[in-house]
Amino acid sequence: MDRIERIKAFLETNPTDNFLRHALALEYIKIGDGLNARTLFEAILNTSPDYIGSYYHLAKLLEQLGERALAIEWYEKGMAAAKTAKDQHAYNELQSAYEDLVY
Repeated sequence: MDRIERIKAFLETNPTDNFLRHALALEYIKIGDGLNARTLFEAILNTSPDYIGSYYHLAKLLEQLGERALAIEWYEKGMAAAKTAKDQHAYNELQSAYEDLVY
């Protein structure tokens, strides 16, 4: 059984597990399935805006998909969430990616 199938099997018993959904989204990115990855990242962040790690990956994916304005929006949301969570490392990572895109 490949990684995607194993993660999906785990998700059957716990469909709202953000760690598993994030891991599945990353696997989708690896195989070039940006649409499914995007859907998962958006679902995570819409239900759990404090799941800081997904902001960077969603925004970076949106950049790759040519959706610059939306990527900027998600970087900004991620920076705000990281600031609220007092997660300076995540904030710095998001800010750096944001500045690379904007400037």
